Amino acid sequence: MRRPPIRLVLVLAAVLLGVSVLGIGLLRAATYVGPVAAPLDAAGAAADGAAEGLAGDAVVPAAGTAGACAGVPVKATRELRGMWLTTVMNIDWPSRPGLSEAKVKAEYLGWLDLAVARRHNAIFVHVRPSGDAFWPSAYAPWSEWLTGKRDGVAPGWDPMAFMVTEAHARNLEFHAWFNPYRGTQPGPSGPGADVTKLAPDHPLLKHPDWAIAYPGGPTSRLYFDPGNPAARTFVEDAMLEAVSLYDIDGVHFDDFFYPYPEGTGNVFHDEASFAKRSDKGQSLAAWRRQNVDTLVREMSERIKALKPWVKFGISPFGIWRNRSTDPAGSDSAGLQSYDAQYADTRKWVTSGWLDYVVPQLYWAIGFEKADYAKILPWWSQLVDGSNTQLYIGQGDYRVGEKGPWRQPDQLDRQMTLNDRYNVLGSVHFSAKQIRADRLGAVTRYASRHYAAPALVPVMKQLPAKPPAAPRVTAARRTGTTMTVEWQAGAGAEPASWALYRVQGAAAELVSTGRVGAQDVVDPVPPAGPVTYCLSGLDRSGNESAISDPVVSP
Repeated sequence: MRRPPIRLVLVLAAVLLGVSVLGIGLLRAATYVGPVAAPLDAAGAAADGAAEGLAGDAVVPAAGTAGACAGVPVKATRELRGMWLTTVMNIDWPSRPGLSEAKVKAEYLGWLDLAVARRHNAIFVHVRPSGDAFWPSAYAPWSEWLTGKRDGVAPGWDPMAFMVTEAHARNLEFHAWFNPYRGTQPGPSGPGADVTKLAPDHPLLKHPDWAIAYPGGPTSRLYFDPGNPAARTFVEDAMLEAVSLYDIDGVHFDDFFYPYPEGTGNVFHDEASFAKRSDKGQSLAAWRRQNVDTLVREMSERIKALKPWVKFGISPFGIWRNRSTDPAGSDSAGLQSYDAQYADTRKWVTSGWLDYVVPQLYWAIGFEKADYAKILPWWSQLVDGSNTQLYIGQGDYRVGEKGPWRQPDQLDRQMTLNDRYNVLGSVHFSAKQIRADRLGAVTRYASRHYAAPALVPVMKQLPAKPPAAPRVTAARRTGTTMTVEWQAGAGAEPASWALYRVQGAAAELVSTGRVGAQDVVDPVPPAGPVTYCLSGLDRSGNESAISDPVVSP
């Protein structure tokens, strides 16, 4: 989710356009040449020897569901599965700016249908791409990627309310994806650093002292100054407005903090704020890291004070530091987010500020400078013993590129490695790539890793109110499906349900749904009598006891 500053060769012009404006850093992972690290190229190394770097590392099984149905154990995977739905530059959605309300809604529902078809249980939607908003905000102008304009005029409906409601109706968690510091996108599509092109209600017009333009030239954009306390508080308030107003399940940042270095001679001019620091002996790098740390810590604290059940997670660049620079770093030789972006991702995990972390591991297995098989164990070890769950940002967008990415099983093999470690989920970049299914790679990994539904992993630090066991009253065939009738147990009503079908020596999870929005249905029941059990879950995924069984006619 970042933009490569220097040499980049892409096969597809459309990808080049998207990356040039989005800065999705997804490609920087393989191409950036940093001031310390050696360059990363796009080819990677041969994918043979996939298990290299794994020997001797602890193997941790994924968490499952305990309980029994009709005397056999119930079985359900606990794993987050999601995709990023990118709005900036209309990369994924809406397909273009200025569409009608009906068209925008129809397209969004299409993306939710895709998520359900691929057995996802979460979606990460870009609701604040660059100082704007996909909801009626007192802190930000309407997003031009929605309205097609920068005039501050409302579209006449509330997209956020619609998005959250429809995601929940399909039992998908809704994670609101924010870019905290970005104020604009570069021209010609965005206003760049030209304040005369900002929406009239843009906060950087009212507070020009908060704005820093970077880099120079035609790709310049405006940033909220991370070192200005007033600007930081405002940015936090803008995001927390959405937390307060909407029933979101998570607050999500990607890898954008201080901007990635953009060539030589470009300076991020935060000298005025740096001169006001309280510790005059503090270096510029340490001060900038402290600024980002403060944002992350304060957001963590304020989210939990406002809505303790809302999850907070970040998807950082995949390398914290290289072992050659820091003994605590990973076996890699790429850009270091600690030094380049002043993002101390390791500290955020060890300090307990994050509920989940989604490192963007957009490199092939065996890639010399940043080997997926070597960096993955580093992240697994980092979260071990913490309350931070590890999901992996998977590079679906790279499928079809030269080298090992021309092998349709690259992502499948990466996800197989995930299963060997303390990895509790994957988020795929991005929605459009999942729909495209280049080389059949998505179908391949989905058939191997997402063949059955999954429940979201439980976070022990979140409020837990597991409901009482439900009571199943009947199971009736309705055409090609089976509908199970049930009643909630005493006490709090569950937020969602999980249906188990006895199959041999286990009762397998066959479907899930949101209470009040979806009937309990087994979509593909076998012939003959079938035994079912049901459980209820609270909004954090804590599961009730398993119901008594019911047998269909």
